[in-house]
Amino acid sequence: MVAPPDASVTPPVTSADVYAARELLAGVVRTTPVAGARALSDLAGTPVHLKCENLQRTGSFKIRGAYTRIARLTPEERARGVVAASAGNHAQGVALAARLLGVRATVFMPERAALPKVDATRGYGAEVVLTGRSVDEAVGAAAEAAELSGSVLVHPFDHPDIIAGQGTVACEILEQVPDVGTVLVSAGGGGLLGGIAAVLREHRPGTRIVGVQAAGAAAWPASLAAGRPVPLGGMRTMADGIAVGRPGDVTFPQVAGLIDELVTVGEDALSGALVHCLERAKLVVEPAGAAPVAALLEHPDRFAGPVVAVLSGGNVDPLVLLQVIRNGLVASSRYLTLRVQVPDRPGALAELLARVGTLGANVTDVAHSRISGALPVGEVDVELSLETRGPEHRDTIVAGLRAAGHVVTAPA
Repeated sequence: MVAPPDASVTPPVTSADVYAARELLAGVVRTTPVAGARALSDLAGTPVHLKCENLQRTGSFKIRGAYTRIARLTPEERARGVVAASAGNHAQGVALAARLLGVRATVFMPERAALPKVDATRGYGAEVVLTGRSVDEAVGAAAEAAELSGSVLVHPFDHPDIIAGQGTVACEILEQVPDVGTVLVSAGGGGLLGGIAAVLREHRPGTRIVGVQAAGAAAWPASLAAGRPVPLGGMRTMADGIAVGRPGDVTFPQVAGLIDELVTVGEDALSGALVHCLERAKLVVEPAGAAPVAALLEHPDRFAGPVVAVLSGGNVDPLVLLQVIRNGLVASSRYLTLRVQVPDRPGALAELLARVGTLGANVTDVAHSRISGALPVGEVDVELSLETRGPEHRDTIVAGLRAAGHVVTAPA
């Protein structure tokens, strides 16, 4: 979806605000590296760089905004403590920032938040309260708690100090890739995207600023089309870090007034991008952080170079990582499940497995069933899980089995 900057909208955060935040963050956050991405560069036909915020303190960019917000509280506000809500990355950023500044922190997280993120947040010293099914519900609970206790709510994205802090990523990008042509940024609530846009729009106006959302949690397209924040009816995505059901009242004008384009990516693309980062870039990235790479893999000719893809975070639950890797392998046709009919006689299964072996596939699992109303008499169903070398190899395997007379059911 194309979303040209809306000149009638006045962004609440300027480049000067971001550079002021950068001075505040000196010595607190890391200047994260920019890594060349040869495979993506070859695919896109232009230099592609990965801005590695997955290597930031707490594993994501969120410490930038959280520290900026808490550091600017008055002594009286600090004494009352802070309250926050997050699926994990903002939680860790707030917890560490509060510890560094000597402020008590309580963080509300969705009930199904990843356990490593919950444990890490507690490890940084914050009290964790699990509540609600989504980040939006956790934010509501945090706002109620802040009102009752008098603590300061540190919103995950919808505050000028948060936007300014997150935008310091762009200050580093301009120093590391001064001729950058396109910056791809994951878009959840819009704090990172809006902050980066503030800097680039002023200091390198020719650079295209592209937000990337998970298609299953894409609140920005409808909101940009309507000219106001529009809530989603529901969300379903593995990219919990950008699963935000409504743009913020502060971030909406920031993003709408400055970005050039917003694109969405599907779940297969997200899992494929995560696998790509692991295999080719040797980087652990969470699904939300891999969204810009997913956009590049889906639209390699779309973005003018040099391209910088911001890897916003690397905090991924190992169990989720296992599932996503498998999804990514399936999406790239390197992991294949087939149902094959074979005669119900001794040796038939061995003959099938031998044939699969001659076709170059590695069998990882076999399931054997005689119970199916669709099976002819004297036939059995065999479900094979195979490792393959990609789409062409997959097609060769299926064609080879069918040429041998087997009835094969394979994914399209």
